[in-house]
This record gives sequence, C-alpha cells and structure tokens, in this order.
Amino acid sequence: MVRFIYKESPVAVRDFGTREIKYAFHDIDGTHSLIRDWPPVMSIVLHYVSENGVPEGYDNDENLRAIIAVTGTRPLPETDRFCIESAGLSALTQMEWAIRRAIDAGHVDVACDREDNRRKIAEIGRGREVFDTPDTPELAAFLALHTPRLFRFYEKVLNGYCRDRNLVLAKKDPSRFTVPGSPEFLDFLRKNGIKNYFVTGAVVQKGMGMHEEVEALGFAIGAGQTVEDIIGSTWTEKLPKDVIMKRLLKSLGASGEEVLVVGDGRSEIAAGAEMGALCISRLAADDAYRRDLHRELGAHIIVSDYLDPELYGLVRD
Repeated sequence: MVRFIYKESPVAVRDFGTREIKYAFHDIDGTHSLIRDWPPVMSIVLHYVSENGVPEGYDNDENLRAIIAVTGTRPLPETDRFCIESAGLSALTQMEWAIRRAIDAGHVDVACDREDNRRKIAEIGRGREVFDTPDTPELAAFLALHTPRLFRFYEKVLNGYCRDRNLVLAKKDPSRFTVPGSPEFLDFLRKNGIKNYFVTGAVVQKGMGMHEEVEALGFAIGAGQTVEDIIGSTWTEKLPKDVIMKRLLKSLGASGEEVLVVGDGRSEIAAGAEMGALCISRLAADDAYRRDLHRELGAHIIVSDYLDPELYGLVRD
C-alpha cells in the first residue's frame, strides 16, 4: 500500500493529510497518452456545427476531408476555450453543446424552450451533463439522433487528422506519445498494491479505439496487470465521468479516501474531489488557466509530468 503524506511542496497545492491509497482512477488522453491531439479536432467540429447546424450530408466524406484540411489552421476563440473547459466531459455532451449552440443561433429549427436551451448551454460550460428540466420531445429526439451521429463524425475527423498516424508511430516508439514518467508511475502504484483503472469519455471496445491505443503504449490490461480495466462510454449513452467513477467506486466497495484520481480534465478532478479522493492534475507548467481552474475544482497535487521528484517526495511505500 502507498501512503501519500502532505508536506509543503511546489506540487502540493492543497493540504490532504495522510492518505492510504488502494485504488487509482486515471484519465487517459492528456493524462497518460498523447496519441489523440483532440482539442483542435473537437474545436473545428464544434465550430462547424455552431455556425452551420447539422445540414443534410454534414458527415459525408467530402465534408470530412474539408474539415480535416482546416483543422488547427486558425484560432477559434469560443470553441477553443470550450475544449479547455470541457476536457473530461462525455463526448456526447460536447456534441450536444454544439447542437444547442446552433439552435440558439438559429441554424437549427426544432421546437424547444429557447431559454431552457440557453441555460443548458451555460450549464454544460460549467461542467454539468445531466439536467433537472426535460427537453421538449422534439428536441430530445433531435439530440438522440444527432449527438451520436456527430460523435462518430468527430471520431472520423480525429482519425484522419492525427490518431491513425500517431497510433502507427506509437506502436514503433511508445515513448513519443506517452507523458514522461507515466509507465513508471503506473508500475510504481501497481507494485505497491494499488489497482489502476483507466476511465474515459471515449468509447471502449476491446482491440479498437482507446483500448488499442492503451495497448500500443505498452500498458498491459487485465486483472493483476498494469491497468486492471478500461471503463468508458458508448456511442449512444451519455455516461458522465463522475457516474463512471462512482459506479466503479461502488463496485469496488471502496471509500473515496482510499482512491487516487489522476487527470487533466475538469470532470474527473471535480468528481474525485466530490468523492473525497486524493486528486492529482497533470497539466503543462505554462498552462496557467487550467492550473487555476483545477485548484478551484479541488486538486491536491499538480504536476507537469510523472518524473518530478517532488511528486515522489509526497509518497511513502
């Protein structure tokens, strides 16, 4: 078992006392894996929908190629910022935000409560994924049709822009697409009796997608392995990360204080703080905006990578 013990340190941003950790819940993208350079892809897809709605054929091959060609070529202030703030949310929620923005801008004509729709846009921006008020039947049906369809289109853009190419390269040299120190940190936790779980907003299918990426980076998956399991979303069911994490916590029969949460997104850090877990945010040293945000969300430790000796200075095995 590993104990994390608080002391004044450049990486410890909140007092967490002494924690005896049994389980670790890790985000994947940006936290351990760099295969998916997803923010510019998400930004351009959400920008396109916000400005155009979902016209007939929006997900055809011609539009796919056109969007891949302009991905990352210019700043998109609103959606660039949204991608930072929505990191860790379910991809279906991110797609929903863009569709709701298109409705608000008049690019989609569907019967709905305009004020309620506008309120939900703001709530998603604050990290909320489940709402207290129902949508009109027309809007609910529209979202049920187009959020998974747009999600699949986003994945195609991501594959064409970077994922497929980077996956091939990662299989040859995993270190190019792994956050420095990540394999050693995960192995350190495992060797000291902590069971690691990967949780993601992406779809998880064995041998495909995120599952394939994790294996390409050399992380063995299965009972007793580096990663016990990968738990994620589906193409059609919105599974907020806090729901995934709370279900996992319950299935393990654990308390939040026995859990370490590691991530770079607001959703996993906010969920970890709510569970009473010890939270480590993996954020670039120059990412002042997200570092401030994660402090507010409840992060206890912030590191730029897992090679920082200050991180291990908080650990007793």
